[in-house]
Amino acid sequence: MKHIDIKEVFDKYKELVGKQITVCGWVRTARDSKNVAFIEVSDGTCLKNLQTVIDKSRFDDKVPTVFSVGCSVKLTGVLAESPQNVCELQLDSYQILGECPADYPLQKKRHSLEFLRTIPHLRVRTNTYMNVQRVRSALSYATHVYFQSNGFTYVHTPIITGSDCEGAGEVFNVTTKHWNDTAANEQEYYADDFFGRRAYLTVSGQLEGEVAAMALGKIYTFGPTFRAENSNTSRHVAEFWQVEPEVAFAELPDIIEIVESYVKFIVGYVLEHCPAELDFFERFYEKGLTDKLRNVVQSKFVVLDYSDAVEQLRQANVQFVYQPKWGAELQSEHERYLTEQVYKKPVFVTNYPKDVKAFYMKQNPDGKTVAATDLLVPGIGEIVGCSERETDYDKLVQAMCSKGITVEGYKQYLDLRRYGSVPHSGFGMGLDRMVMYLTGMSNIRDVLLYPRAPKELK
Repeated sequence: MKHIDIKEVFDKYKELVGKQITVCGWVRTARDSKNVAFIEVSDGTCLKNLQTVIDKSRFDDKVPTVFSVGCSVKLTGVLAESPQNVCELQLDSYQILGECPADYPLQKKRHSLEFLRTIPHLRVRTNTYMNVQRVRSALSYATHVYFQSNGFTYVHTPIITGSDCEGAGEVFNVTTKHWNDTAANEQEYYADDFFGRRAYLTVSGQLEGEVAAMALGKIYTFGPTFRAENSNTSRHVAEFWQVEPEVAFAELPDIIEIVESYVKFIVGYVLEHCPAELDFFERFYEKGLTDKLRNVVQSKFVVLDYSDAVEQLRQANVQFVYQPKWGAELQSEHERYLTEQVYKKPVFVTNYPKDVKAFYMKQNPDGKTVAATDLLVPGIGEIVGCSERETDYDKLVQAMCSKGITVEGYKQYLDLRRYGSVPHSGFGMGLDRMVMYLTGMSNIRDVLLYPRAPKELK
């Protein structure tokens, strides 16, 4: 049906004042008085609602009772300037497109995030979730702009795979078989399955991304990944989106430079293109959000060796829940201390112990650490995982065996080390965690349209 977006109404209101226009949307609020009624309508194209003024003398008695909160409408009227609202619609005619009964859950202006998680099919109509999705959209677009502008080729890696990328075993099985326990072993059980072998939802597109980089030089993949980790923290879900570039002829310092450039670009893009949304999040979720993001764009990121980080944490006058020690992963409390208390900006922690990192990371000459880095940011902790990839065939096989990974399942990956291997590096950024960082949302379940977590499949 012919109509104008409400965003366009506000963008071009000076041209439209005095003209008759038609808008569509959902009623967000309805107020009545003796001679005039008011409704506010949103169509999702911008943060602002369009106020509509109803002269009751021009309509029958059922107006404004037909305009219940949540109902969808088509409104036609003359646009007028408004000192309070910039502009408003003087209603001439209307059509109720979809009625909404009194049990509509979003009657109040503010609801708790916990309550809204119980109604994911409706919560996106609230200002919080509409703004989250708009920021997420801008962030996704900025990702493509950055890589396309810097000579990267966008490749689509498979969602169904035959390997567990990181060897952690936290994978979802993909099968067409119904359960039975008659098979003698796993191989026999899956022999007549769709693929004739065990298949999984991918944990990462990295391994296939490396294949593409060995031909195309610089590639990125961007899509959903899955991890069957029984974790109920505010930072973990079972289905999440990752941005994963792979770059041939790049060592660890090269990929660190790309990560910093990329992160600054996408943060700057959101600052420029989502000011109204960021203002909303600053008012309701994180004071100082905009200054925090500007600091990211304007700062030189810190590069800190893991051993030095552990020593700083051990000497800190802080009672950590988990005591820092060399050889262990940094905990979230450690990451936040470094970024929020010590440096007050993003920090690359480099050269982690090889025992706590994935098998594919390049082993350093000391035999104890790998050429890997995590980018830590204030408020979230780790947001990017990055490494130079091991190119030595024998070292890679040794690392796989030490972690109990079957070499046979990675024959193609190992072939890359036999046929013209080059130094290459890559990283993975969790898009969802970056949305959290950009919006001040503290739970990853609030930045996904339908979060997938243990015992949660609405």
